[in-house]
Amino acid sequence: MNLMKINKINKKVKGSIQITGSKSETNRLLILQRFYQNLTIKNSSNSDDSKLMQKALASTLEEINIGHAGTAMRFLTAYFSVKENSEVILTGSHRMKNRPIKILVDALVTLGADIQYLEKEGFPPLKIHGKNVVNDFVEINGNVSSQYVSALLLIAPTLKNGLQLKFKGEVTSVPYIKMTLQLLAELEVEYVWENNIILVQPKQKIQDKTITVESDWSSASYYYSLVALSPNSEIKLTSYNKNSLQGDSVLATIYENLGVETRFEENSLVLKNNNTLTIKPLNINLISAPDIAQTIAVTCFGLGIECFLTGLHTLKIKETDRLVALKTEIEKLGGEVQITSETLYLKSSNKIKENISISTYDDHRMAMAFVPLAAKVPIQIGNANVVSKSYPTFWEDFKKVTS
Repeated sequence: MNLMKINKINKKVKGSIQITGSKSETNRLLILQRFYQNLTIKNSSNSDDSKLMQKALASTLEEINIGHAGTAMRFLTAYFSVKENSEVILTGSHRMKNRPIKILVDALVTLGADIQYLEKEGFPPLKIHGKNVVNDFVEINGNVSSQYVSALLLIAPTLKNGLQLKFKGEVTSVPYIKMTLQLLAELEVEYVWENNIILVQPKQKIQDKTITVESDWSSASYYYSLVALSPNSEIKLTSYNKNSLQGDSVLATIYENLGVETRFEENSLVLKNNNTLTIKPLNINLISAPDIAQTIAVTCFGLGIECFLTGLHTLKIKETDRLVALKTEIEKLGGEVQITSETLYLKSSNKIKENISISTYDDHRMAMAFVPLAAKVPIQIGNANVVSKSYPTFWEDFKKVTS
């Protein structure tokens, strides 16, 4: 099971880390690069997901297996739908075959795509016949995963008539949709988002363009947690922008409540424990940044702070059911957690059990979210290699600032 035993951290947490490019930005740009081959990408993510995406896009195989990579499954489904005269089977892990994709497939079929389910209706694997898709209007629920919406927006400029995408109901995960649109804008693709309609104009060619990917804010979250749990600590992370496209950049504001000060220095982020933690309950809606929910819950547990997190409905269909997993593992450590289908309530407590083995459920974020508790107690992380899904050098970087 590749169990990683981590001793309690007994030295001052300090150091500098270069974090790889954002997985979210990289995966969007990799799709766009297939349409516009004079696009150059710098500081790409070195995550498993991005490597899988690159491999799948370059593949000449009839069947492509993308493992646990949810983003790749969604984006590639749209990409192969419009890759004319191609035929491919997209499949994945057992968990992937139980992650819904019907909403995206329905939208693509409305546009004229040719997609069949090979096993369960509404789930991968999919057989996709790429063709010239000519319809230009689709309607989708606003509260669905932003990856479905982004998958459609990424192919939009390649469609003959562009795309008019209409939302039904309130739109959630807005930052990820804005990220996709901002990347399109960098390629001078014209779009308008007014009320519940996004209109993307067609664009067949672009000028030569180089885009440098900002480092990943989700990966920064584990250092925010470590600094919050370690008195007098200071960590410098590069390369980050004050005006980030990533929704998880809200970390800087959230962690002010947990005693962490964020300072921007050129293209770096300096995190400092300012020893001014006020022990009051944390109440946050994470609808726009669900990927940092695990980190925040564990930080609050480590600090003995009550917290109530809402807007978490997408966590049930991630690599694992993250809400159930969080409840199970925090309770092993002595915490008390209540969950619904979209909320998590953590009761304040002041005791953490030592040397508990944390199960990670094939979920990279479960592994990394619990590691900062080593600032308080020795801990063990099961299946430690799972971090490579989004952050392959995590263990080396963690060691750099803690030993």
